Amino acid sequence: MNHIKEIIAEGKAFLGIEFGSTRIKAILIDEKYAPIASGSYEWENQLIDGIWTYHLEAIWKGLQECYVSLAQEVHKQYGIYLEKVAAIGISGMMHGYMAFDKEGELLVPFRTWRNTITKNAASELTKVFDFNIPQRWSIAHLYQAILNKEPHVGKIDYITTLAGYIHWKLTGEKVLGIGEASGMFPIDSEKKQYNSKMMEQFQELEQVRDFEWKLEDILPKVMMAGQLGGVLTEEGAKLLDISGKLSSGIPLAPPE
Repeated sequence: MNHIKEIIAEGKAFLGIEFGSTRIKAILIDEKYAPIASGSYEWENQLIDGIWTYHLEAIWKGLQECYVSLAQEVHKQYGIYLEKVAAIGISGMMHGYMAFDKEGELLVPFRTWRNTITKNAASELTKVFDFNIPQRWSIAHLYQAILNKEPHVGKIDYITTLAGYIHWKLTGEKVLGIGEASGMFPIDSEKKQYNSKMMEQFQELEQVRDFEWKLEDILPKVMMAGQLGGVLTEEGAKLLDISGKLSSGIPLAPPE
């Protein structure tokens, strides 16, 4: 017990936070990857105007309540406050669609992986790329919005996943781990980046070519496991820990 308390106090524990479909879970592990504390928060998606979604307010409330649950367990078990950790990793439901404008404002409600509203887009892109594009992939959601002539598309500055969104707000970095990125757009297995040929094919589509943005500029940067995905900013620390005890400057892994 004293050894674990020491690990936590010295900021040597690692924090992982996962956004599942029905539960957000935070796990604190030691240097040997053994769990030493946990917290959770239950939530549910909502069907609004035919779209399965989670409100931004629910996302942040869920994250903060989950962290509070973890911090309370740490204090209860070890008698100390959680003030620093060695690193943080964010995981979430893959795929889906979160589109933002230049001011960082969400343009349309978050469209989760659960939606099956992109059949036409997925089918057409599968033929264009000669590569299977499932309905849940972010690129299918983007192209379906284009086919639907949704007015928000011309205002897009950035699209990402739920994990990518949380990571961006905690660090200021628009990045994704390669596994998560592979659920947005096909990956070139040799170059470990988005498939450049398919990106060109997408950009040349009649419905796409007139937009001011380029696909490569609105997708998150692809990163490998082990790379530094950014560090927790002061603003990010306050978003995660509403008590204000958690310090900034903590490294984050690329979100997966």
